[in-house]
Amino acid sequence: MKPILIDFPDEFFTERLLIRKPMPGDGKAVNDAMRASVMELKAWMPWAQKEQTNEETEAIIREAYAKFLTREDLRLHIFKKDTGEFIASSGLHRINWDLPKFEIGYWIDTRYSGKGYITEAVTAITNFAFHELKAKRVEIRCDTANTKSRAIPEKLGYSLEGILKNEGISADGSSLRDTCVYAKIE
Repeated sequence: MKPILIDFPDEFFTERLLIRKPMPGDGKAVNDAMRASVMELKAWMPWAQKEQTNEETEAIIREAYAKFLTREDLRLHIFKKDTGEFIASSGLHRINWDLPKFEIGYWIDTRYSGKGYITEAVTAITNFAFHELKAKRVEIRCDTANTKSRAIPEKLGYSLEGILKNEGISADGSSLRDTCVYAKIE
């Protein structure tokens, strides 16, 4: 079956969160969160090296929306359920529909970090991948030095399958980095 024909929910909920596909119009809220968090994100995210305009962020959101519809990439936006505030971005990336296999990525607006939102979201996204999308493998990859990102898969029972040495370049392009590969399999 072609991935574009695969039907699944566009949104789901946890106790405190609404997790949904990106939508046109999300750009300003995402951009505001990026600006509030740039100092923390700069060390890990290449896109945080240069400040984006609202228009640039909106264009990226619309591209993500199109990729969600075609099932190329499943970016997900995370909102507080009680207030509707955008607090984080995540998703299922590097998709292999033949297996199926996904990689979860995530970042959070610094103003909401340390409250368990990403742990709650990644738990729900992992379950979504296995139950709705019939995943056989879900990975989380992160820089070995990113202790906050590493804590999520470790807390959620993902297995550290290995550390890939000199596997990537730092977000600012100044040095080689090692990457942890965590996975859950079904």
